[in-house]
Amino acid sequence: MGWWFGAGAALLALVCVFIARIFLVLRRNETQEPRKRGSASILVVVGSGGHTSEILRLVGSLSASYAPRHYVIAETDRMSEDKVRTLEAARTEGGSEPQYTIHRIPRSREVRQSWASSVVSTLYALLYSIPLVFQLKPDMVLCNGPGTCVPPCISALLLRILGMKKVLIIYIESICRVETLSLSGKILYSLSDYFFVQWPTLKKKYPKAVFLGRLV
Repeated sequence: MGWWFGAGAALLALVCVFIARIFLVLRRNETQEPRKRGSASILVVVGSGGHTSEILRLVGSLSASYAPRHYVIAETDRMSEDKVRTLEAARTEGGSEPQYTIHRIPRSREVRQSWASSVVSTLYALLYSIPLVFQLKPDMVLCNGPGTCVPPCISALLLRILGMKKVLIIYIESICRVETLSLSGKILYSLSDYFFVQWPTLKKKYPKAVFLGRLV
């Protein structure tokens, strides 16, 4: 009985903190400066390892009109932030002002983590993602498969459902996925606005997908 009471109290505390963060975000947005005309703010979910290399190659090919760029990284990822800063430093070599931010959220699923505990950790990451996405209000979310991308995408979808802003969700399946989608891909296949695959075999299996050849 005491265990259930303690768990319930902890859950109630989390909900209260979550509501308070949403309130602060909404108040902060009232004084937020409008972004420049002709630009599109973008939230980029950076995975780890190969996911990081792929998504940053894609971001590096985007024009300067995609700004500001907001990078979301799992809090246990120690290498991706350096790669993001290196990419952005190259963009600003001409003296232009940096137009990016870096944010960390809990990782949805660690390697070899059980599926049952992954549900709990994903919900925990969602508690962090919703206030962040509500604050940033990007024009689009760009991701390529890491588990970290699911909470931000769901948060962007919630923005749309609540009528606050329509955020485009753009998903690019990793080049290493030849015949089957990743778990993130399976979850976001029906939720994304544009779903790109890099192998024709996946296009045949998933009609909604767009195949343009190798993208990253």
